[in-house]
Amino acid sequence: MAAKKITMILPVPVPPPALDFFAAQIPAHLQKPDVIVNFVAPHNGARILDSYYEATLADAFVLDAGIKAADAGADAICVNSMSDSGVAALRSRLDIPVVGPGQSTFAMACLLGEKFSVITMWDRWNPLYRKSVKELGIEHRLASIRHIDVRPDASELLAGKEDFVFPMLEAAGRDAIEKDGADVLVLGSTTMHQSHNYLVSALPVPVLNPGLVALKICEMWLDLGLKQSPKAYRKPDVLNDAVLRSVPALF
Repeated sequence: MAAKKITMILPVPVPPPALDFFAAQIPAHLQKPDVIVNFVAPHNGARILDSYYEATLADAFVLDAGIKAADAGADAICVNSMSDSGVAALRSRLDIPVVGPGQSTFAMACLLGEKFSVITMWDRWNPLYRKSVKELGIEHRLASIRHIDVRPDASELLAGKEDFVFPMLEAAGRDAIEKDGADVLVLGSTTMHQSHNYLVSALPVPVLNPGLVALKICEMWLDLGLKQSPKAYRKPDVLNDAVLRSVPALF
């Protein structure tokens, strides 16, 4: 049986070497021999998802990247961002599974506990989380969103910042548990995956790494022959896939 191909799409363009930092979020023991995972970035668009303006740019160019990936033979698309950039549009455009970490990880958090908190880098990302929580109808399950006021880096991730960022995230997690009543924690970005093992060992509740959760749900959909409902995600009457491709590549 041929291996299944999953394309993981970043929400922002990054230099090609930076893709290796994101690919490193999948440890060897969680890699399936019958699944090939390929990380890609959109050719242009948003930079840091700090606003609704940036979120709209990310939606558009992730849509373009996902269509290209499907044309190249991807069996499923997994958007590698808690923003779920382009997920709804790709579900409407494509006939293959499309999964995003935002809704997937929050749904998983609800299976593991009664209240979850998001631990994130900065408060400019808060609207992204609240949007997914509202769409899922689980506002009452969100205990809090806590940030550490450190601007994220989409190219270097947490490299070089471990000594001060990891303890700050741990402190934010403890506050979420002890002050806000959270019994599950969610990392607020796939750019934070390097802190996951540290936080799992330091904190007394489940800590969800969103990129891995989304990937495993994507694999499960493929195993079970599932994909998004065409009734919920209607196909467009007219295609205009070329509209974004006149924009030059950033890298």
